[in-house]
Amino acid sequence: MNGFMQKKILALHDLSGYGRSSLVPIIAVLSAAGHQCVPLPTAFFSTHTAIPDWVTSDLTGVMQGVINQYDELGLRFESVYAGFLGSAEQIDLVQQAAKRLCADNGLTLIDPVMGDNGEVYQTYTPEMCRRMRELCEIADIITPNTTEAAILLDRAPADKPCSAEQTWEWLRALHTRYGAQIVLTGLDYEKGQVGSACFDGEQGMISLHARINRYYPGTGDLFAATMLGALLNGSDLNRASAFAGEFVKDCIAYTETQGTDPMHGVQFERLLGRITSR
Repeated sequence: MNGFMQKKILALHDLSGYGRSSLVPIIAVLSAAGHQCVPLPTAFFSTHTAIPDWVTSDLTGVMQGVINQYDELGLRFESVYAGFLGSAEQIDLVQQAAKRLCADNGLTLIDPVMGDNGEVYQTYTPEMCRRMRELCEIADIITPNTTEAAILLDRAPADKPCSAEQTWEWLRALHTRYGAQIVLTGLDYEKGQVGSACFDGEQGMISLHARINRYYPGTGDLFAATMLGALLNGSDLNRASAFAGEFVKDCIAYTETQGTDPMHGVQFERLLGRITSR
């Protein structure tokens, strides 16, 4: 570990107490990668929203004060990382955090959580989708799934790449539109396979692996946090995104053997040593 410089990440996401999504896996993964994850919750949920009867408390009212305090303390973060946002005001606050608190040469990573499986989330109005496009314009890296990529490109949410050639066309279009490095998740154009692709404006790669026919909430958060941790440890985009995809796949495979309720999320805890040892 000689010469290792720990990085600080400001993570603006909701906190779901049960279900292994949002800040729960994000904090664990970034800590396992050797970094300091500083959570700035946008809301608290008792469980993620796929589990019925959840209760929540919106935390927009405290976010401005937190940003102000960190700025007054002179804190600067090697990455500002934002995911699910509940209002246009929260989008404004993420923009402010990135401008005021991201270190010189720091990474602003936006996971534009707006929808999945060809459908826009009910909370995301056309106005919220427009504002999320604005937020992506200030990002260094964006990590949409195919539904979110379609929204970012003003296409129908159900559109998605149906071949490797179309995947490269989407990656280039997203990079041209937003000027960011692109990581596109949820690719499933090959029968029996699923994966991701990345493009930094000059080079990239497509990483597919065997599909495991189980759906677990929170895997997008797990992927993005794993990738970010690797990037901050010196990996290039190709290696970081490929490693993240393999890690998520292995977590899903392990969880399937345990026979737990899929709504309780993936059991990533026992595999965190792979991130630390890497």
